[in-house]
Amino acid sequence: MLTFSMCKEQTQAIQAIGVSKLRIRRKVQEMRDATIVFDLDGTLVDTAPDLIDATNFALAGLRLPAVTGGQLRDWISFGARRMLAEALAIHGRDLPEAEVDNLLGIFLDYYAGNIANRSRPYKGVLQALDELQERGARLAICTNKREELTLRLLDALGLTSRFAGIAGRDTFAVCKPHPDHLLGAIRLAAGQPERAIMIGDSATDVATAKAAGIPVIAVSFGYSDIPAAELGADRVIDCHSQLITTIGQLL
Repeated sequence: MLTFSMCKEQTQAIQAIGVSKLRIRRKVQEMRDATIVFDLDGTLVDTAPDLIDATNFALAGLRLPAVTGGQLRDWISFGARRMLAEALAIHGRDLPEAEVDNLLGIFLDYYAGNIANRSRPYKGVLQALDELQERGARLAICTNKREELTLRLLDALGLTSRFAGIAGRDTFAVCKPHPDHLLGAIRLAAGQPERAIMIGDSATDVATAKAAGIPVIAVSFGYSDIPAAELGADRVIDCHSQLITTIGQLL
C-alpha cells in the first residue's frame, strides 16, 4: 500500500509538471508573432514632472512665474513647443517665432540634462512588459519625442533593451499621425502590421493607428485633452494590469 501511495504521488507530481510546461508553451505561443507598439510619454512613462520642470526653467529666463502640472498636463502630447506656447499664454505673453525658437532651445538643453530626475514608468509597466515578452511578443516604441531624447530617457530608466524597435519623432521622414511612423516602428521590431497593436494616450496615437489599419488601446491616465473614452480607440484601459487581457482580446 505504501509503495502504491508513493507511485501515485509521483505520478501526480509528474502530471502537474507536464501541465505547467504545457501552459508555459501555450503562453509563449499565444503572442509569438505579435508586435506591441507603445507610445512613450503618458503611456509607458510619467514624464510630466521633468517636462514641467524644463518649461519652468525656460520661463524663469523670461522672469515669468512657474506654471503647474495641472495647467500644462493636457498639452504634453502636443510637444515641447506647444507646452511653451500654452505656458506663455497663461501669462498673457505672445512671443515672435524667433524668440519661441530660442526658448525651445533652452527647454531642450535643460530637459536633456534632467530627463529622468522625476520621470518614472507607470505602475505595472515593468510587469506588463515582462509578461508580454514571456508570451513571445515583440515590443516597440513609436513616439513623437526626438529619438536622441527617447533613447536617453529609456537608458536612464533601464528600459532600452526591452524594445526591438524604437522610433522617435525624427527616426523617419514622417512622424505621428502619419501611419508610416507606426508601420516603420513595426518594421524595426521585425514585426508584421496584421499582428500588431498600438497602445497610446492621445488622439494622435489613435489617429495614427487607425490610419495604419492597426487596433489601438487607449490608456485613461495619460496626457490628453480629450477623455480616453472619446478618442475612438478599440479598447480603453485604466491601468497596465489590464493590458495583457485586453491585448489577448484584440489578437
